[in-house]
Amino acid sequence: MAGKALNKKNLLELGADTLADLLLEAVKGDAARQRRVRMALSADLGPEAITADVRKRFASIRRGRSYISRKAQKKMAQELAELTTQIETHIAPDAPDAAFDLLWAQLQLAAGIHERTDDSWGTIGDVMREVMAAIARLAPRLDKDPVALADTVFEAISGEGYGAFDHAVPALAEALGGTGLSRLKALAEAACEAPLTGADLARYDFISDRDACTERALAGRNRTAEMILQDVADAEGDVDSWLAQYTAEQLTYSTIAPSAATRLLAAGRPEDALRLIEAALRGESGDPWFDTPELDEAHFACLEALDRKDDLRAALWHRFERRLCPEALRRHLKLLPDFEDIEAEDAARRIVLAYKPVEKALAYCLQAPDLPLAAELIEAHSEEIDGDVYETLTPLADALAQTHPLAAVLLWGAMIDFALGKARSGRYGHAARHLMDCAAADAEILDYGMHLSHADYLEALRKAHARKSAFWERLREG
Repeated sequence: MAGKALNKKNLLELGADTLADLLLEAVKGDAARQRRVRMALSADLGPEAITADVRKRFASIRRGRSYISRKAQKKMAQELAELTTQIETHIAPDAPDAAFDLLWAQLQLAAGIHERTDDSWGTIGDVMREVMAAIARLAPRLDKDPVALADTVFEAISGEGYGAFDHAVPALAEALGGTGLSRLKALAEAACEAPLTGADLARYDFISDRDACTERALAGRNRTAEMILQDVADAEGDVDSWLAQYTAEQLTYSTIAPSAATRLLAAGRPEDALRLIEAALRGESGDPWFDTPELDEAHFACLEALDRKDDLRAALWHRFERRLCPEALRRHLKLLPDFEDIEAEDAARRIVLAYKPVEKALAYCLQAPDLPLAAELIEAHSEEIDGDVYETLTPLADALAQTHPLAAVLLWGAMIDFALGKARSGRYGHAARHLMDCAAADAEILDYGMHLSHADYLEALRKAHARKSAFWERLREG
């Protein structure tokens, strides 16, 4: 006889006493679950009770000194996320200022936690970003003295080295208001103008040249203050102050120019934005693998804002020619007059077929996606394909296997040849699987054309790599 399903309806039928006994048994010996139950009990007692429990837990975390393993880190991250939810759900509605104080205290835990664990996966960092997001949602309802709040923000950003407070200014801009933002600006400017201390210079005492040491120390010391000034400028809509934090050369960097152009466009200054972007484009790398899509997107946005349609079409085509960007081609084709798109598509195919390196063209075919074009490209240039580019070749071969088996086999072969030819033993398992895929596809290939049949290819491998026993063992194991 089948038992009842484990669902909320059936559990409620058990009654409160039975459920309480089951819950106590379930949380026995599990401190984390016990804390969750206590929090739930506190929720019925009002914000003050929850606040007391949250502060107690924060104090416990602050006192911790032992190393936090990856497993324990995940549990702590989950608990911190639940505490954020508790604060937002049960305290913020009635006591926003108290909720802010708790969320701020939670951010202050970040440094101590980071010192006790390896956060390479960003687990703790992600949780702290969610805390800052909760503060941003709370900011419009805060009743804090703006000057005191500015002092708190400045001290936190300046003194915390793990980035937990990096976005405090935009998050609290509404609560800071004009008075608080002005105070922050004054504090940051004073910090930039202050003389270097011995501690500032000591961080760079490995630099023997005195002037170079001073310059590096000044730049390092001022980095945080300059970030604050940029955030204040953003909050005040002062694009010129934001730009002033960079040199003319820095504004041409592909990592900075798009953000600068975006702000100029938002300020209604598309001509200035375009001049800045054009200066940045002149310094672009010719490396086909080094793409700067944000820079090109900013360029397109400038041309759109200026209603320069012909220039926009040309810029989109230029990006496609240089980077084989599928989205740029699609946008270009949509902007063409009727019937011109067919001619442009043919021209695009010719560009892809002639593009070097061929691996970049194959990446385009995967992204577009255009499997017939990929097959044509592979069969024409199979000898040129670098089998080391497995990030592109593996998914492309899988995509081609059903409709273009010969092209798939040639890609698998390129990866096999690379692994064996370079004696990359770590890839022998993959190479063995690729060879089995080749065998499975053999029945679907009626004509290998100028390429080796599967039987001939296998024989060639045995002759060239007979001594690579680890590979052949992997193949036998299947």
